[in-house]
Amino acid sequence: MSAIRLCLTDPALRAAGLVMALQGAVVCSFGPYFSTLAVNSYGFGDHGFAILLALSSLVSVAASVIGGIRADQTANRRKVTLLAVLSLVLGTLLMSVTPGPMVFALAAAVLIPISSITFGQVFALARLAATRYPPDHRDGIMAVIRALFAAPFVVVLPLWSLAFAAGASVTLIFPVALLLSAAMLAAVLRLWPADGSTPWHDRPSGLSFRAALAEMGRLPIAARVVALGAVTGASTIYMAIISLVMTAEVGRGTADVALYVGLVAGLEVPFMLVLPTLARGIPRTRLIFGGAALYGIHVALLPVLVGSPFVWLLVIPAAIGGAVTLTVPIAYLQDLLADRPGAGASLMAVQRLAGDVIAALCFALGTTLAGYGTVALLGVAVSLVGAAGLWAADRR
Repeated sequence: MSAIRLCLTDPALRAAGLVMALQGAVVCSFGPYFSTLAVNSYGFGDHGFAILLALSSLVSVAASVIGGIRADQTANRRKVTLLAVLSLVLGTLLMSVTPGPMVFALAAAVLIPISSITFGQVFALARLAATRYPPDHRDGIMAVIRALFAAPFVVVLPLWSLAFAAGASVTLIFPVALLLSAAMLAAVLRLWPADGSTPWHDRPSGLSFRAALAEMGRLPIAARVVALGAVTGASTIYMAIISLVMTAEVGRGTADVALYVGLVAGLEVPFMLVLPTLARGIPRTRLIFGGAALYGIHVALLPVLVGSPFVWLLVIPAAIGGAVTLTVPIAYLQDLLADRPGAGASLMAVQRLAGDVIAALCFALGTTLAGYGTVALLGVAVSLVGAAGLWAADRR
């Protein structure tokens, strides 16, 4: 509760929380419908969608890293965040006013992914603001900010489901996302602390771009980022197989998929909020290993129990494990580059890319060898190996 109170009363943390919640609303409005827009609405087909998805991931990671390094170099974090939000406003504006295949490609593969800089910079702002409070508050503050990103998924997705059931076009997401991104822009302009006048000391890093990249690429840091990517790759596997295993052949359908995903997302939020208090004093790597093990139970048993009523019990280990593996790595990654808040936060994007690549390899190998059950087992095994490696490395 102390972390929640700080996020409500501290102006900088309140700004970070508001921007994060609005970004979560934009992401959950656009993300689930990216594929159907590309394939069905704008005629790119499966291969075209794959290309757009790959470009989107590459642009997102590159923008996050470049934006994080630039924010550290200049200490102009507000300016960097404004440029990122403006890119989101431009992308959603173009799709609202002049929709079409080429405009969609530009918005989905370039302009909207550039706005992912905002995610890292919000956590950089939260980290800097948290330096004014006792150290044991920091993990709680990060958990609250991360929970605010997840909270819109519980509210916004059901609203979209109702809107589409009533006959709304899927392209309606763009004018709605435009309104949300305009609110983000207003929040950054009015509430984000002005560069150079923050109540904490934020000095430029003094590193060149090449030196900053070299610092991020050092083996102890890169290996830990890849290990965390392996841990979170299990969640990518889960999202990839959930609609493939819940089929009519086992008595399931799209409604069951939506309900299961919604239950997991909804339960993750309260677990994220109570985790810092319940896990106080436990080393982060031990927590990550425990979270990976719990999440692994859910992923491994999902294809096995999918046709049984017992499948709904899996949402409990899924939510607890997900709360751990989604929140604890944030502060862990920031501490790898403790003096570079922007670059430290951008490591989250690199970790996400590593996780996606590892999950794709597990999916390709698992489906080649057997089926979705094997994919799940491979994803869990790699996740546990990554968590164990991280634990062992930090013990040494």
